Amino acid sequence: MLQSCTSAVRRTTHNLHYNLLRSYSSVPSTQARFVKQSLRKLLRETAQPVAVVTSTLPDDETTPRSDSSIQSQKKAPSIFHGATLSSFTSIALDPHPLVAFSLRVPSRMALALNAHAAKPQMQMSSHMVVNILSAAQSNIARLFSSPDLHPFPFAESEVQWTQSADGLPVIKGSLGALSCTVVGRSLPLNDTRWLHSSMEEWEAEVQQVEGGSGLASELFIARVLSVEDVQEPEGQLENERLRSLPLLYHQRAYTTVGKIPKR
Repeated sequence: MLQSCTSAVRRTTHNLHYNLLRSYSSVPSTQARFVKQSLRKLLRETAQPVAVVTSTLPDDETTPRSDSSIQSQKKAPSIFHGATLSSFTSIALDPHPLVAFSLRVPSRMALALNAHAAKPQMQMSSHMVVNILSAAQSNIARLFSSPDLHPFPFAESEVQWTQSADGLPVIKGSLGALSCTVVGRSLPLNDTRWLHSSMEEWEAEVQQVEGGSGLASELFIARVLSVEDVQEPEGQLENERLRSLPLLYHQRAYTTVGKIPKR
């Protein structure tokens, strides 16, 4: 009797979870679409900092190199990868400095960072470098945002870079560069019910209902291990002042800051 009651409860709970997941995966309501459109319109009016995250691809490992010449860079550009971020932000300084950003999935960078997160022995070594771009680097932002057109961006002549102590690319001329380690695997952003249940159960339900089709975007949280010394790029710019200003994304275009006129 007790066993049959337990089985009935399990079936009921499973059906409830299944129906809830179906409702989350259904077409958004008119109100939800309106909220998304309004939020998108508002965020276009706010300026977002632009960064490029760099790492190694999951099937390759790299070791620190002292020779960072253009010739040596071209020998192994395929083990490195990068992606442009417009969602980068600092979320904490104490007790640990933490940053966060989201990535569209599936993507090579998301796979690479999750592969690094799965290695416990690497938790105290950097998995990636977040290069915060200067206003002179809008071309770098465009290049790393087009993986189909530029599958090996570090082989491009316009990308000048060195390597950190952990052998990761640091883009020359950036405002700053942060060597980071991901604190764990990425978090799906299509539904936040994983906050209230185990990730294993949630992923199993997603596989069952959606057939493993993947999620739209995922959140990465990383701990900053060090602030890198960024080298100046070779060559001169028409406007050297741009090197000291941040690159921003505003109204679907790259721009930078300006002083507010005095009244």
